[in-house]
Amino acid sequence: MKVRIGYLGVAHGHGHRYAQEFRGFPDAELGRVWDPREDRARAFAERFGLVPAPSPAEVIRDSDAVVVTAETVHHAALCLEAIAAKRAVLCQKPLAMTVQECDEIVRAVAAAGTYFETAFQMRYDPANIRLRDLVRGGAIGRVGWARRRHCIPALFDRAFLEGESRWHADPAQNQGMFFDDAVHATDFLRWVFGEPASVVAEVGALLAPIEDTGLAIYRFRSGVLAELANSSTTLVGENTCEVYGDQGVIVQNHDDLVSTGAVRPPHPVLLKLYLRSAPELGWQDQGLPLPPDHGTRIGAVARGFLDALASGRPTATAWDGRQAVAMVAGAYEAARTARRVEL
Repeated sequence: MKVRIGYLGVAHGHGHRYAQEFRGFPDAELGRVWDPREDRARAFAERFGLVPAPSPAEVIRDSDAVVVTAETVHHAALCLEAIAAKRAVLCQKPLAMTVQECDEIVRAVAAAGTYFETAFQMRYDPANIRLRDLVRGGAIGRVGWARRRHCIPALFDRAFLEGESRWHADPAQNQGMFFDDAVHATDFLRWVFGEPASVVAEVGALLAPIEDTGLAIYRFRSGVLAELANSSTTLVGENTCEVYGDQGVIVQNHDDLVSTGAVRPPHPVLLKLYLRSAPELGWQDQGLPLPPDHGTRIGAVARGFLDALASGRPTATAWDGRQAVAMVAGAYEAARTARRVEL
């Protein structure tokens, strides 16, 4: 049987990639679409073969599952309406504007017993999965510290700030650029190292006229210290993650937009492992291929969502989405107050 998929808002570009993927799956069909802007819904419908709807209620009524890719400010209301109708939901990150709104969604999902997934493509990435398996399997022993960079060059692009994507940088619709993008990295760190305990941070405008960069240090309940670097004014990059343990080290490269683009070394190595017990082997390449572009990682959410829906086990739950937002909100508070914030 095919899953009838409707769209509630199409502001976020990732939703377009999901629709492109859904169209090619034998177990999915795209149905209706609503957006606060009728012209945007109509253009999306024409491009991907959906039927515009005059209200979210009509999309929900005619769908088995809905994809929420509206501006973040609309997420909570749209998710709650779909959950109340007992529809499966795939909600783009950030889950909602505030931790309080996220809590409303978490409670609604628990009460309704419905399927809900927060769209975090990093959980579907083979290199990330392998890294997590190595850490959780004890390959490098006890982890002391790690660092993760997750960056984009968006604020160097005038079209991003003045065109259809400008809502990403509008605090009224999306809090801020660090909020918008760092949730990927906060979710990744928590997925690998468990629940966070506290954070110290700095967030500010460094190379752009608006907030463009945030640096945070999280202490996890396990004792791990993890650095998070997120910037919307990074041209190119290579290293994305390093994990240091007492029995080995993991280095991951080319796992964000700026390091998967056109500027690549001739023989990129995505993931390599050094073991204290086998120094003669040096760095052990884990043999993972670099995807053709970062969009391939984003597109993986569509297939992953359908497979997880069939199993009834979300890859990233509403609670996972809530915690990612809470970790970023904690970093904002730490930067504003110049103190450590408990999480």
